[in-house]
Amino acid sequence: MPISQMFRRSLIGSLFALAAFPAAAQDAQQHAMAETTQARQATGGLDVKQPEGVVELFTSQGCASCPPADAALKHLIDDGSIVALSYHVDYWNYLGWADTLASKENTARQYAYAKMFGRNGVYTPQAVLNGRDQVNGANLSGIKGRLMALSGANEGMKVPISAERKNDEIDISIGEGDGKANVVIVYFNRQKVVNVEKGENGGKMMSYWHAVRDIQTIGMWDGKSARFVLPASVLDQEKDSGCAVLLQRMKDAETPGAIVGAATLMASQ
Repeated sequence: MPISQMFRRSLIGSLFALAAFPAAAQDAQQHAMAETTQARQATGGLDVKQPEGVVELFTSQGCASCPPADAALKHLIDDGSIVALSYHVDYWNYLGWADTLASKENTARQYAYAKMFGRNGVYTPQAVLNGRDQVNGANLSGIKGRLMALSGANEGMKVPISAERKNDEIDISIGEGDGKANVVIVYFNRQKVVNVEKGENGGKMMSYWHAVRDIQTIGMWDGKSARFVLPASVLDQEKDSGCAVLLQRMKDAETPGAIVGAATLMASQ
């Protein structure tokens, strides 16, 4: 074949390849966009990493059985994949030491869970998991195993939530899902060191993590994407504080039920 003819064919082939390249690149880009859209739809329209579960530990400074559970909660916090909260209750105060982090609201929440579980009483340390189940709070392997089982049964965190601080506001976004739920804000202190002087843990210097100081319901979610805005000053009231956003269904007006979404935000974030 003459060199001129070979050159002409080579040139034509190159032009066809160049013409096809933008189309191939466009197809790849559209495919990637479609995958992103599907992923966002699968997470209710929000591109966030959902926690593996929510652990609410009911504990007391006056309970000799609670320190191992407090340590287990710290392990879960350090893990970073679970929303872990510590509710100090006040019904052991009569034993000689008034828990400095306890509140009647924390105790009331535990009793409300007891009603939901059909239990006649309460105890410490108790860990409530995803608002659906409960185990002894010192049983770390049991907590992790039960959370995995709940997730496998589609009883984990199904609705994505993001919470971030933007200047003087806290911006909370909740994705799409099914049903209705309350939007609950749980304010906590990152760490509190307490010198327990009396009672069953008397003489010990104890560190408590994510100790709840207030619980507020700020609105309702009806299954559609929603946005809530809070003043950032709510996190500045105490040093080294944070909050958890819980999307919690209610059995009735007073009885909490399943938690279907959650997120945490620290004051420094």
